[in-house]
Amino acid sequence: MGKKKNYWITEYFTPYERHSHCIKTTYVSKRTKFQNLELVESYEFGKCLILDREMQSAELDEFIYHEALVHPALLLHPAPKKVLILGGGEGATAREILKHRSVGQIVMVDIDEEVIKFAKKYLYKWHRGAFDNKKVKLVISDAKKYVEETDEEFDIIISDLSSPIEGSPSCLLYTKEFYEILRTRLIYPDGIFVLQAGSAGLLQIQLHLRLYATLKQVFPIVRPYYEYVPSFDTPWAFILCSFNKDPLEKSAEAINSEIKERIKGKLLFYDGVTHQRLFNLPKYIREMLNKEKHIITQRNMCYFYK
Repeated sequence: MGKKKNYWITEYFTPYERHSHCIKTTYVSKRTKFQNLELVESYEFGKCLILDREMQSAELDEFIYHEALVHPALLLHPAPKKVLILGGGEGATAREILKHRSVGQIVMVDIDEEVIKFAKKYLYKWHRGAFDNKKVKLVISDAKKYVEETDEEFDIIISDLSSPIEGSPSCLLYTKEFYEILRTRLIYPDGIFVLQAGSAGLLQIQLHLRLYATLKQVFPIVRPYYEYVPSFDTPWAFILCSFNKDPLEKSAEAINSEIKERIKGKLLFYDGVTHQRLFNLPKYIREMLNKEKHIITQRNMCYFYK
């Protein structure tokens, strides 16, 4: 049952800008081996998963984030069969991948077993039984270690990791060295990599710009895209990378046709019109991306502001 009631959780975008959520009820609050975990209910967004005092996923709008992360990449591939998820603890990323008829296996690698157990118990509205689907193989491990050591290859790799906060285990998964190894785990030539790539809001955009510059050193086609997520209170960034597939070449009509043929279940956010808007970037963003030269390496890190 609930614990604390009617208090505020505040996220700082910079030392001078913040966004606060009024919390109706706290259901769970605990420290795992890797992070602070809270399940709360806010007045505006319903149940929310909070990790290290930052909003990770909200009941009201999680579908926006997860559909944007998954479907552009999977529909760009001609027939994805094997998908790797790095992170994705709530199970919603796996839920969306399972809507694709061609997918036969999903390997999900997450470092925090307590978060997985928590999600299975409390976050059914997110995973919708995905953890129990026979197509899903769950691996409790560090994603960097898994990618470095596996000999498996995948049609799609999706990075749904927490943002790189200084000192967190995710930091080394946002470097050129890691992406160069990850590239070799994609099945050539149709393999596609997509990642959540930080905030695209002007107050926090530096990490995203540097991720773009870094990935341009690794993949021939790198396309950023963005969507506003209300519970994050900022446009959120994603980056799609491939060897020979370009989302800019997909028409709205082609996307809608493929959704009808290839996806079972309902999409609430993504369709052909949405696809066109996601990848058509405003002028100031294009100029900032083109000017960025900082490459993220293990010796030259970049962190998400906290």
